[in-house]
Amino acid sequence: MKHLKRLTAVLLAGLMTISFVACGSDSSSGMSGIITSSGSSALLPLAKDATKEFKKDNPDVSVTLNAGGSGTGLKQVVDGSVDVGNSDVPAEDKLSPELAKQLVAHKVCVVTITPVINNELAKEVNNLTKQQLIDIFTGKVTNWKEVGGPDEEILLITRPKTSGTRAVFREHGLDGNEELSSSALETDDSGTLLQTVADNKGAIGYVSLSYVINNDKVSKLSVDGVEPSLENTYNGTYPIWGYEYMYTKGEPEGVIKAYLDFIVSDTYANRIEEQGYCVTSKMTVQR
Repeated sequence: MKHLKRLTAVLLAGLMTISFVACGSDSSSGMSGIITSSGSSALLPLAKDATKEFKKDNPDVSVTLNAGGSGTGLKQVVDGSVDVGNSDVPAEDKLSPELAKQLVAHKVCVVTITPVINNELAKEVNNLTKQQLIDIFTGKVTNWKEVGGPDEEILLITRPKTSGTRAVFREHGLDGNEELSSSALETDDSGTLLQTVADNKGAIGYVSLSYVINNDKVSKLSVDGVEPSLENTYNGTYPIWGYEYMYTKGEPEGVIKAYLDFIVSDTYANRIEEQGYCVTSKMTVQR
């Protein structure tokens, strides 16, 4: 079946690990140490960029970043496997109250989640109503001709239940409705998702805007006529967005505190938008 030619790639996609190791003995700040982080794939592009910028003044700090989903990141920071757990949702949404209260939230930015489709399909479909989006992801609509597109079977690319991106999309894109998982492909690797959508005309998935802001392999879908963009997220007209958190077990100290302070500093703020995220303080709507 032509839609499933990327099935193996999707199902075999595992954790993404990126290491920024110390190189050289001279350090501008005199600070050294090791930071480990895991969790949200939606926040990973910003975490990668922030780490690179942080290391310019702190070359003797080694940082290891893992994806794996918000639920994984939160569980790992609780059990001490990592120093920082990245999450698209509050810890209370994924952990018991007893575990969540052990963590300290550091709200670093706002993420916009956008539906994405194949470029060929986008020649005929560039907008969906929210109800059409709900009907597609819940399996009520199974062919693009039902929403004004070509006679093409819909291939859903969804996220695992540990995914914070899935949680944000479910709440604000699907109005709380659960995705159909039985006939969908599932991955928490955004790169794999984008490639699968690019290779299959009928495919639809969703990713952080940061993954497509400079990517022409797939096309973004507007929702109710509103384009997913930073401007429309800031002004509240685009609905599918959420806060991004970096959690620590207790108050951070030393190199971990310095790293988190840098990410939320005025020094780094301008790069947040360049990476495809919104600066929290500039939001005109709150949740």
